[in-house]
Amino acid sequence: MRIASWNVNSLNVRLPHLEQWLAGFAPDVVGLQETKLEDHKFPDTRLLELGYRSVFAGQKTYNGVALLSRSPIEDVRIGIPGFEDAQMRAIAGTVGGVRIINLYVVNGQDVGTDKYAYKLRWLEAVHAWVEEELGRYPELVVMGDFNIAPDARDVHDPAVWNEDHILTSSAERGALEGLLRLGLHDGFRLHSDEAGVFSWWDYRAAGFRRDLGLRIDLTLVSEALRPRVVAAGIDREPRTWERPSDHAPAWVQLG
Repeated sequence: MRIASWNVNSLNVRLPHLEQWLAGFAPDVVGLQETKLEDHKFPDTRLLELGYRSVFAGQKTYNGVALLSRSPIEDVRIGIPGFEDAQMRAIAGTVGGVRIINLYVVNGQDVGTDKYAYKLRWLEAVHAWVEEELGRYPELVVMGDFNIAPDARDVHDPAVWNEDHILTSSAERGALEGLLRLGLHDGFRLHSDEAGVFSWWDYRAAGFRRDLGLRIDLTLVSEALRPRVVAAGIDREPRTWERPSDHAPAWVQLG
């Protein structure tokens, strides 16, 4: 089972890219973030023509998440249980016995801001949810745009992206490490210690051409799934296309 995560940064703009990528990369399950579409505008009919069922939770202009799958998606959950939030940032479903949580983690703006505090509260709620889900579903994947680069290998300049910077601050990385301590593993790091492999590049300052990126799109797998992870990576190709998302898909392959 090939499971992928992609922040498409507007499905209205990037639907042709998604169609091209689904045809070429052929994932079994995809989590999308930043669809930026109200539900009545979601292209579920078109995706079904391409062989993918879909469940989704969107809103106008901002946020929005979806799960696409070649197989039925069961036990769908929208939003974080017990956490009131008007922003559509979380969706979960079960495919072939594997529980999948797809997240669009809060950016946080800057360390010390109200949005940063909201990000940390949001991550606390995710931690409690994931802990509960692991009790029900030992085979669990938590994926998405985490807006957190795990360590110095995952940023183009560790001197800039340090413990005081948004996306790499001590508290954000601590929240991510808390998820890993629940029994999750960074799928990419199960097969690679390589530094400089990124999933996001700023549109500004020729970020992609200069490879000034971060790895903030993650596929985390539970201990029960760890032996089944045969490969993982980032597909850079869609970032080379015309009018691309600023993110590239992250993926993990289960045997």
